[in-house]
Amino acid sequence: MENLSRILFLEVNYSGFILFVGENDERNNFKLIFKLDIPIAGNENDKISDFEKVFKILKKNIYLIEQKFNHTFKEIVLILENSDLTFINLCGYKKLNGSQILRENITYILNTLKSNIDKFELKKTILHIFNSNFFLDNKNIDTVPIGLFGDFYSQELSFALIDINYNKNLKDIIANCNLKIKKILLKSFIEGVNIINNNNLNTFFKIKIFKERSKIFYFQNNSLKFQQDFKFGFEMIINDISKITSLKKETVAKILEEIEFSDEISDEKLVDESLFEKENYIKIKKKLIYEIIFARVKELSEIMILKNINLTHQIRTTNKIFLELNTKLEINSLKKIYKSVFSNNSNFDVNCIDHFFDENLLSTAMKLVQYGWKNEAIPVTTTQKSIIARFFNRIFD
Repeated sequence: MENLSRILFLEVNYSGFILFVGENDERNNFKLIFKLDIPIAGNENDKISDFEKVFKILKKNIYLIEQKFNHTFKEIVLILENSDLTFINLCGYKKLNGSQILRENITYILNTLKSNIDKFELKKTILHIFNSNFFLDNKNIDTVPIGLFGDFYSQELSFALIDINYNKNLKDIIANCNLKIKKILLKSFIEGVNIINNNNLNTFFKIKIFKERSKIFYFQNNSLKFQQDFKFGFEMIINDISKITSLKKETVAKILEEIEFSDEISDEKLVDESLFEKENYIKIKKKLIYEIIFARVKELSEIMILKNINLTHQIRTTNKIFLELNTKLEINSLKKIYKSVFSNNSNFDVNCIDHFFDENLLSTAMKLVQYGWKNEAIPVTTTQKSIIARFFNRIFD
């Protein structure tokens, strides 16, 4: 019989929580064996507003999972989708004067920049640190140049920060469930790693469109450098069409699923009467619906990336966009319109991708927990030497 290792995951998203149970066999092959969606009203506006309610619901469901598998979990991996994040990119340097770059130099830069973040961002705590860029004598280098010689070395680090109180609330809930947090991962980080592994590139944007929310994140040199959430989604498009045409939103959704909209639609073609199941038929031109969709998508694309002042520099570094429309509705024409709008503006190369399967994402998350990520930096704690130790070091070193 195979020796199986069970892992418990908790995803915190916009609507609540999802508990997953996965298994790793002796060959480290991952398999998702259980999933439980838990909508929670106590997790609102990216904050836990009802600590006690959330704790009781999670505690109860974790207990039921443990009973189901006859297994007591001691650790859990947290995956955050809905966190209000701050990204700070800082550059540290070291004058070498022709000497060799040592590991201690890299550690010094990392710890110095981290201490500056800790000093000034009192309401935030660091969740991830990424090595984004390395420069030796003004030349960009792909990896940490330990062992190379030069005159001047600089290194850019990207810090992902989360609200310190929100982070504390999450940790308190998990601790009260008698679990230890093994690792906290941003879902965008996991998704970005999946894109890197599947597409052999390291710099790109990903845009996710939900029903009532949207998200954009940016990877550069295998490092997550920026993420921004927006409180609008494809539901806004459905609302626009419903308001202008006086159709019910259910009818609009059915029309979007059944009809392929594009700029080639004739001005005279009407929406078929068979799509009006729960209301009286109205003569509506397909072209009108297409123009409503296009106008709104164009506006939202400008807000998210094209005229987003937070991305003024980033859009010069890559034209690659991965677009995910996260909906149970099969709205292929909406994907095509999004792709057309982004492609026609700034000549972006847009790839429409499907929602990642849970098992695929969790397998990637597990590898990040076990082996880390090539560009994720880990601060090193240096111990203070005693006066006597420093005295002998001066003599013998």
